[in-house]
Amino acid sequence: MTSSHLHGLSKKEIFKKALVLKDQGKLYDLNNSYHEETFRGSIDRFCEIAYGLRCHRKVLDVGSGGGLLLSLLSELGHECYGIDINDVLQYSPEIYVSKNIVFKICNIEIDHIPHPDNYFDAVVCCQTLEHFSHSHMGAVKEMRRVLKTGGILEIDVPNAVCFRNRSRMMRGKHITWEYKKHYLYATPVQYKGMSFYPDRHNREFTIDEIKILLEEANFTVKRMYFLKSRRYREGAKSILSIGSMMRDLVPSWRKSIIAFGEKSG
Repeated sequence: MTSSHLHGLSKKEIFKKALVLKDQGKLYDLNNSYHEETFRGSIDRFCEIAYGLRCHRKVLDVGSGGGLLLSLLSELGHECYGIDINDVLQYSPEIYVSKNIVFKICNIEIDHIPHPDNYFDAVVCCQTLEHFSHSHMGAVKEMRRVLKTGGILEIDVPNAVCFRNRSRMMRGKHITWEYKKHYLYATPVQYKGMSFYPDRHNREFTIDEIKILLEEANFTVKRMYFLKSRRYREGAKSILSIGSMMRDLVPSWRKSIIAFGEKSG
């Protein structure tokens, strides 16, 4: 179910607005290094998501973390909600408190989302599925449950066959996180008698696999593509983005995959 546009901004205009909001301190506290790093690494992707959700007012962010995506969506007129396996109100509450964003703890891998059926116009799951220790199916079906008919699920994940991963494999390196810390000696999070390893990438994806996941969870795939996601740099540091621009010329070499699925009746 869609409503009229919350705004008439293009993706470029959303990006420009995000920069203004950032400089005004309206997205996050400019002294917060965690949010600053998230902004620089993710704002390109966040603006892509915001443009895709411009007709969907009530939004749930699954794996919402510090809340920066929700902060941007809130400034664009969305009614925002977040869930995460971690209690973010303990370590990074400022965005949620200042913008009255409803947050609830939820281990989406095995918990039901703590909201009723047919409640949201859109659900976003941004760079989260790759941290799952178990099957993605139950979680994606839960996301479908809380969506209204006609609602949109946005998923974006790392592209397993991106240029960075291909290059590492050719040089004899692995594509995942540092082996000793995150795999060999990783301590699992124990929850309801099960073990979880959220502090690493447990599985990256191909674009065909995301299509399979959405279709098996009874979504209609509306759009799916390789996502340009360059780091935001200013001044002389902008020259460092040339490598990303060259890589992005070949869509399948891009770092991320993004998909939008619709809950049909």
